[in-house]
Amino acid sequence: MSQAVEIGDKKYPEFLKKIGSTAPKKLYYKGNFSEEIFQNCLGVVGSRHLTSYGKRTIEKLVTEIAAAGVTIVSGFMYGGDEAAHSAAVNCGGKTIAVMPCGIDKIFPEYQAELYNKILEKNGLIISEYEGNFLPQTWSFVQRDRIVAGLCKAVFVTEAGLNSGSLLTANYAKKFGRKVFALPGPITSEVSKGSLKLIREGAEAVTEANDILSFYKVLINQKKQNCGMSDIQQTGGLEQKIMGFLRREPMEADAVARELGISVVQIGTTLSLMQLRGIINQENGKYFIN
Repeated sequence: MSQAVEIGDKKYPEFLKKIGSTAPKKLYYKGNFSEEIFQNCLGVVGSRHLTSYGKRTIEKLVTEIAAAGVTIVSGFMYGGDEAAHSAAVNCGGKTIAVMPCGIDKIFPEYQAELYNKILEKNGLIISEYEGNFLPQTWSFVQRDRIVAGLCKAVFVTEAGLNSGSLLTANYAKKFGRKVFALPGPITSEVSKGSLKLIREGAEAVTEANDILSFYKVLINQKKQNCGMSDIQQTGGLEQKIMGFLRREPMEADAVARELGISVVQIGTTLSLMQLRGIINQENGKYFIN
């Protein structure tokens, strides 16, 4: 059952109210609409065409940021938004999903499991539209201003030059909020927008503390490895493999050539490491979780 709060109500988010006449006059919501969840919000937005680099980076950084108590705000779309919400939920952190549709509509529908998990884990779903209103091109843009308006800062993980993530970053600039961006490969189309933001003055992010220092909070050491492996427990050969994979994802035969060891032995070790959650594989290449 959804509820609503109007801009004149005491419980209306103060930070969102500060964006002035563009602030929504009414917000519909489901879940944990509390003062605490709005205290330290970070908007995390990224490309719908999520790369393996973007996914791994979001899982690592957002996990640490959410575990430290910062609320992760995003737009619930597939790709970067979905990864950000999932990282926060999986680590027991707080997250707010800002919908481009009516509050009673799940969009995209196939993310119903994530939608329900956000509510089950004391998160929040909000929209400025009631009922089952279907999303429109313009409603995504309107949603972006709410994401930026709720947050002290916005973190752009991946973005093409015409990405909606850049719209969110532009709203953040307009509202006087901090903009962070993830440096990506210069050959990637979905890194061109984030690299452009860095050239224009956004702060480059290489670790969670780059953002957490802005919020004046520390990494929660007990939670920062939530959903991650403890690579310190690996053996000698595994440590050597980790050394190569820290530089870049690699195929098994490439690792074998570097170490001068048979592909069979390397393959067995890689499989065991993958079973223990230390590494993962995508498109034939292994990488650190």
